[in-house]
Amino acid sequence: MTFRYPADTTGTASGWVLPDPVIDVRDLRKHYGATEALSGITFDVHAGETLALLGPNGAGKSTTIEILEGYRDRSGGVVTVLGVDPGHAGLDWRAQLGIVLQTTGEPGNVSVREQLTHFAGFYPHPRDVEQVISAVGLEPQAKTRISKLSGGQRRRVDVALGIIGRPTVLFLDEPTTGFDPEARRAFWDLILTLKAEGTTILLTTHYLDEAAHLSDRAAVIAQGRLAAIGRIDELGGPDSRVPRVRWSDAAGDHDVRTTTPAELVARLYRDNGDAEPRHLEVQRPNLEDVYLDLVHAAASSSVASSSVANSSVANSSDAESEGNDG
Repeated sequence: MTFRYPADTTGTASGWVLPDPVIDVRDLRKHYGATEALSGITFDVHAGETLALLGPNGAGKSTTIEILEGYRDRSGGVVTVLGVDPGHAGLDWRAQLGIVLQTTGEPGNVSVREQLTHFAGFYPHPRDVEQVISAVGLEPQAKTRISKLSGGQRRRVDVALGIIGRPTVLFLDEPTTGFDPEARRAFWDLILTLKAEGTTILLTTHYLDEAAHLSDRAAVIAQGRLAAIGRIDELGGPDSRVPRVRWSDAAGDHDVRTTTPAELVARLYRDNGDAEPRHLEVQRPNLEDVYLDLVHAAASSSVASSSVANSSVANSSDAESEGNDG
């Protein structure tokens, strides 16, 4: 099964003038009562760029993307998408967006073709329905009611609905959930085609290989804060990619980071009578290692900040109590 879509060389069909950056987020904050879900996030996405938002569950990725889509109000900060505040955008702005949510509620009593035809009517310059059905690999299911589709096939319908309007900006919130490996790879080809057309894409995903394959840059959100942002191969900075050498000897287990792992290993061999030390391992950090280090560091920082805040409150209460006693 393959996802394919013929390249669109018409540009922005609506004639919408693209600002740069297309998405601009400055000090974005979101509170739910006393809980701070987003704590001053800042990033941008340029025209034709694909940015991946990475982070554990509950980090604030979906909250961020829903604010950018205009589905959720923010508590603070400045946000523009296509030069417009999503909280005060009109229908002409919304017609420029393609959105694939984590979960949707498509009516199950209509066919795939009927649903896409219905949605195409909402846009001034939609893509051809039959071409979109072919692009997401649902030609055999075109006449099938959505309620009869498998979970993966329904997810393809979500993707089709996201691209039917020929969006200038495409939001993809964990789009390949429920896809088998072959379908995921085919979906990647479709997204790369849309990217080649100049579509600006904001993607959230838990699949790091997906982020590496599709994105120009990635941003890691953890504990409601931006932990890092940059090109995939530069994320976390050079220190995060320093190799680690692990081994064991009579003194115990060792774990050393070094920019010259070959020299260290050669010395270990010499010191061990030209024999390999026990449990010798050389690891060059990959994207998953960098990502986990960033998430763990953010969690540790959050715990430390909470401890300091609680200590300050306790000290303040004690001082107030002493003052009352006096």
